[in-house]
Amino acid sequence: MSFQKNIINTDKAPAAVGTYSQGVFHNGVYYFSGQIGLDAKTGEMASDFDGQLSNILSNVDGLLESQGLTRGNIIKTTIFMTDLAQFGKVNEAYVKFFSTPYPARSCVQVSALPKGAVVEIEVIAAK
Repeated sequence: MSFQKNIINTDKAPAAVGTYSQGVFHNGVYYFSGQIGLDAKTGEMASDFDGQLSNILSNVDGLLESQGLTRGNIIKTTIFMTDLAQFGKVNEAYVKFFSTPYPARSCVQVSALPKGAVVEIEVIAAK
């Protein structure tokens, strides 16, 4: 039995900004790389937390759509933030983005993120 993984590559979300894939599908599970607040069409970073968060959630939708998935397929998110004082905004966005039951979630504060981002979200989804 051989190990098989399928690499996800779509223009519905920003291209990788480093040596990684946008996502990997293995054994019925989609592991999507963290999304920062880049606009998928222009590649420009939103200037504030709210704009970055909006772009991130749009990018997550693009990744899901590229694989025939919906938000309901997300089973786990991990959030990286440079300032946990903004956490209330994440909860507000979650109420609008997800339906109950919400996916599992972790959130950590970090000292810095790529390209000066202030928030990054990665998701795991399953069919």
